[in-house]
Amino acid sequence: MTKRNKIIYPTQMGVRNIGVMLIQVVSELNAHPIEGAVIQIFNKREPATVIESLITDISGRTPEVELSAPPVEYSLEPAQLQPYTEYIIVVTAEGYQTVVINSAHVLPLIKSIQPVKMPPLVSGGNNMIVITIDPNYLAGTYTPKVYEDEVKEYAEGDNAKPVVIPEFITVHNAIPGNITARNYKVEYVSYIKSVVSSVIYATWPEEAILAYILVAISFSLNRIYTNWYPNRGYNFDITSTVAFDQKWFYGRNIFNNISLAVDNIFLNYLSRPGIIQPILTQTCRGELATCPNMMSLWQSKSLGASGFSAIEILRYFYGDTIYINTSNIIEGVDMLWPGTDLTLGSTGVEVQHVQNQLIIISDVYKAMTIPEVDGTYGQATAAAVSDFQEIFNLPVSGTVDFATWYKISRVYRRLTRTSGNEENI
Repeated sequence: MTKRNKIIYPTQMGVRNIGVMLIQVVSELNAHPIEGAVIQIFNKREPATVIESLITDISGRTPEVELSAPPVEYSLEPAQLQPYTEYIIVVTAEGYQTVVINSAHVLPLIKSIQPVKMPPLVSGGNNMIVITIDPNYLAGTYTPKVYEDEVKEYAEGDNAKPVVIPEFITVHNAIPGNITARNYKVEYVSYIKSVVSSVIYATWPEEAILAYILVAISFSLNRIYTNWYPNRGYNFDITSTVAFDQKWFYGRNIFNNISLAVDNIFLNYLSRPGIIQPILTQTCRGELATCPNMMSLWQSKSLGASGFSAIEILRYFYGDTIYINTSNIIEGVDMLWPGTDLTLGSTGVEVQHVQNQLIIISDVYKAMTIPEVDGTYGQATAAAVSDFQEIFNLPVSGTVDFATWYKISRVYRRLTRTSGNEENI
């Protein structure tokens, strides 16, 4: 597995029943940050009482706020008790429609990021958008996954095409045949982060989280590689329903340790010898019984807690022939990561490439240092990179590592497109 950095988990915060949330607000039209947005946070059980009032800064970010959450033990074993607290978030800003998130999930000891995209005011409308987030897959009542063959037939001549990491994935927000449901065009990496945050708990062991990230990536890449839904006359790549695909919620909050992990391994997927297409890796909850040919999520958590590595967990469920593959064909990327970190003293076209992108980003995110564009990684470039990492929730090092390289690329693309995408983290 191409894992460039060790995932940094939040430290214990003294009080075990506390989680941390950061809210980031941007315009739906151009993905620019919105300064001065007013955020009110309510506990869903007491919706009449404001528990936090926040205002976004020049980067569209709020301060990190501590919020109460259940004991961490609730998320480590199947239980009747909900392991996260639900919060209602109301966001208002001059010139924009009010956005209500109902509801954000807060886990103990974990930092989460709530993205908010605000559409402009419309004449004659009610100017309020309500985004409803259903329970986590492990806490809700969902139809189980219907097992399919893990290797799919596809069009003649496609068997030699390479596996491509897409820039976007189109998600149908219902079962395939529901023609009234909306399609969402989502940045692919953000889609994976949302799926993982919606299906498992961010409090789980790191290797269990990594195993499920690889499962989610491989499943979605199989759908795209085989054109599974378009070949059946649909105008989308995947659905948001567990019975057919993977659980996904538009507008939900993303847990930061999951986000960091995805940023580090999003080029990886699962393969078998002699088969080009990514494997359709399927899962079940697995509280009471195993599910043949699928990964039991709760059992994978137990294996991770017992010291199993991600690949050992995957082989436990999918067999010894499964292995971690990598694609270096990435849509929407002008230059691949050079393979070594860029840091003080680095020179060359890769440094100038990053500087050119940071100049555009700093023109929108005014809190960033403006780097020189000279192909030399000096103090101004290191400061710009550190500012970028702080704003976009990466470990602040001032060094362009694998995750930072591709995050800079995604943000640059986001800001230079003519219109914003549906979700971005």
